[in-house]
Amino acid sequence: MKKLIGLLLVAFTATTAYAADDCAAKATEKKLAGAAKNSFMKKCTRDAGASPENAACAATAKEKKLAGAAKNSFMKKCSADAAAK
Repeated sequence: MKKLIGLLLVAFTATTAYAADDCAAKATEKKLAGAAKNSFMKKCTRDAGASPENAACAATAKEKKLAGAAKNSFMKKCSADAAAK
């Protein structure tokens, strides 16, 4: 059991590290700094660690060209529906 937990921790850390590196590269590409960079990094890292259901919901939201409150509402409902299945 300890080995399994250790392996999961290593896998999560590696995924998070990769996501952080990828997000940092994107932030540099966009020439972000200060508060804008911090905000972007938080969102990017959170999105990179999203579940497959959230990725499908995000793709659908993008297809529907949703933004702001409409996107947040759609994502919340879509994720809840996916979790219920």
